[in-house]
Amino acid sequence: MLGIRGSADQALARAQTERKRFEAELRAQEANISEPGEDEATRRLRDLWTTYQADFDRLSTARDAGAARTLFLGRLAPGADAIRGAADKILALNHDAMTRRSEAAHEAAERLNTLLIAAACASLLGGLFLSITITNRLLRPLALLTRAVQQIGEGDFDARISVSGRDEVAQLAGHVNAMAARLKQYRRSSLGELLLAQQAAQAAIDALPDPVVVFAAHGGVLNANRAAEALLGISVEDADDRDPLHAVDPTVRALLERVRDHVLKGKGPYEPRGLEEATPVAGADGGRYYVPRGTPLLAEEGDVAGATVTLQDVTRLRRVDELRNDVVATLARELCTPLASLRMGVHLCLEQAAGPLTEKQTDILYACRDDCDRLQSTTDELLHLARIQGTGIDLDRQPTSPAALVETAIDAQRPLAAKHYVQLECEVAPGVSDVDADRERVRTVLTTLLTNAIRRSRPGGVVAARARAVDGQVRFEVTDDGEPIPDDLKQTLFDRFADAKGPGAAVHGLSFAKEIVDAHGGRIDVERTPAGGAMFWFTLLTAGRTDGNASQI
Repeated sequence: MLGIRGSADQALARAQTERKRFEAELRAQEANISEPGEDEATRRLRDLWTTYQADFDRLSTARDAGAARTLFLGRLAPGADAIRGAADKILALNHDAMTRRSEAAHEAAERLNTLLIAAACASLLGGLFLSITITNRLLRPLALLTRAVQQIGEGDFDARISVSGRDEVAQLAGHVNAMAARLKQYRRSSLGELLLAQQAAQAAIDALPDPVVVFAAHGGVLNANRAAEALLGISVEDADDRDPLHAVDPTVRALLERVRDHVLKGKGPYEPRGLEEATPVAGADGGRYYVPRGTPLLAEEGDVAGATVTLQDVTRLRRVDELRNDVVATLARELCTPLASLRMGVHLCLEQAAGPLTEKQTDILYACRDDCDRLQSTTDELLHLARIQGTGIDLDRQPTSPAALVETAIDAQRPLAAKHYVQLECEVAPGVSDVDADRERVRTVLTTLLTNAIRRSRPGGVVAARARAVDGQVRFEVTDDGEPIPDDLKQTLFDRFADAKGPGAAVHGLSFAKEIVDAHGGRIDVERTPAGGAMFWFTLLTAGRTDGNASQI
């Protein structure tokens, strides 16, 4: 019984606590009425709550259990259900209100989004329109400025730009107008001077007796003097725009184009290698010979802007050269018979066919024999050169090993070297490519250089023959340890019919050797060795390589 009483007391205590909480919540509801019908529902809830509290107080003071049960079932339980119904009604009113507010907020948000999108589109369209308008206002003066500048660049100095305002574009337009006005004035004042200068330049090249052709950087013909027009048939101002060189002889045209290409490729002026480059040109007064010369036309920046090709008339020089060759050839042939008799006489004397000789007489005859041999070599060379002038060098080119050329020439000169007590050396660099050469002609060059080197060297000296690769070519070298060749003789050492004479400089056959090397498209020269002797060298092209500047004699 005591346990039941204790449980009832605890239940009453919890009920009192819940009553206070409900009372507090109800008062808060009464203070927060905001929706229609909520005030009436709240007053009804208050009335039900007040009745429920009174019934609950009677239940808590009831002493009879039956009466308490009747009160609970008849009053409290229905009252609690009524209170829950009233509270649910208030809750439903607030829930409906919240739902309406949420829907209204959602609709407001959608309207706001629609307004924002419409405003953004309107702003974009407005900005685009404004941008196009401003751009047109800015670009129109620039378009006018560009068109006027193009007209001025094309030579229309009357073009003007009409731009109003004080901005930078208007100021620039004013400066361009002023520039056009000054250019127009300058052209009026200097056009006559320019025309006069052009006429003077044309008159100057027309006064030259030799043909002169001026080429542009792209290879076309810019100008030609009267001699070129009359002799070569060049027509610069052709009405049908044909090639100005269409009527030129193919050989002469090839010559002009070769010199033009040499200059335009930046290789510098073109100088002829000699009379062997003379080209015949038919004319009203018979055939004449011309050699080409090329000079570059340089722009202000130093670039090649064109080329001037001049054909120099060397007809008289060539005829004099031919006459000299004829005279020399005639003299050489006339010398052959008495020279042969003289050599035979010296030989018979040395054989003591005419009686015994003293030692001094023998020495003198040996000296005479050496001079006869040298004279015979010189005569043979003169005849070779005369034959070359008449028929040219016919080269039998084929790939040839530089080692074979050097070794063959060395072996052929061993008896002469032994006679002069000179040691021969052969050195060929490994990996040297074959040369495109006439074997017999190149052996002649090597033999000539080795013979001179042996005769120049002192007894016990060394003569070396070498071959090595240099810049896509093969360089052959022959060195001796004789006396150095004087510098003043180096310039004429390879001239035709000229043998250098001087201390240790007696050499011969070099002009014929130069003709052979030139025919191969190579180069021959002489240098001083570190030991003080002479090094003669020449170059040949490797097999399969061609050189546009090589000339065939």
